[in-house]
Amino acid sequence: MKLGMNEATCKENSTLEQDLRLCEKYHYSYIEIRLDMLKAYLQHHSIAELQHFFANSKVKPYAFNSIEDINFCTEEQWAKVVELFTFACEMGRKIDNPYLIVVPTMSDAMLKKTDREIFEDSLKVLRKLSDIAKPYGVKLAFEPIGNPRWCVRNLEQCMAIIDAVDRQNVGVALDAFNLFLYNKLQNIDAIDLVPAEKIFVYHIDDSEDLPLSVLDHCHRLFPGDGVIPLGEITRRLHKKGYDGVASVELFRPEYWAMDPDDVFRLAAEKTRNFL
Repeated sequence: MKLGMNEATCKENSTLEQDLRLCEKYHYSYIEIRLDMLKAYLQHHSIAELQHFFANSKVKPYAFNSIEDINFCTEEQWAKVVELFTFACEMGRKIDNPYLIVVPTMSDAMLKKTDREIFEDSLKVLRKLSDIAKPYGVKLAFEPIGNPRWCVRNLEQCMAIIDAVDRQNVGVALDAFNLFLYNKLQNIDAIDLVPAEKIFVYHIDDSEDLPLSVLDHCHRLFPGDGVIPLGEITRRLHKKGYDGVASVELFRPEYWAMDPDDVFRLAAEKTRNFL
């Protein structure tokens, strides 16, 4: 697998410009760009500058993060989703960024939705977004998140939706922490059900050992520093032939308070043990 960095890892104390430099310094192959950090970059730089960087660097763009809350939208909410999604597709075509992560809706209301309602709505919205993305050559990576407040929680549910969507440009984003949020990955065999060609994004991250009722994204850790069976996950991905990117995505305030240089260095050192 190739080493990648997701900008969430230093999003509170870095910029896209600095993240690009640090990716080069510590020999990352890919960067996952946050759309909010891209918009901040474009306030002072042109897209041509970003194109020039990637044309002259070994670091390449891999995925945009992310289009969130795509399910059960009001007309006004959907218009905003489409606006941001279209912007991401336009930018993706310009810098040859192949993937766009899309995230199911999170709210207390999701606790009352039935599996059938979630399936039918997800099928509808993913097909709509697939149609928008197709002319741009961008692929959608749909990301299940195990916490009960997200409407698509586990890999089995997510893959049933993706299989029904049946579009070449719709696949899955596997995030180790988000999979762990669902019963602490007691369903790890579900990884074996995902065809390698449908794994568009793999986020490698670890977790503190806490009850699921407490566990949240702030409890993510560097790979190897926690209790997620990352060795077993990556072994299963290797076995099925996945040789894409393993991208570090952490939302830990402790890391946001660190020097980004140290975060990039440590993340590279720790993650390479699993590649």
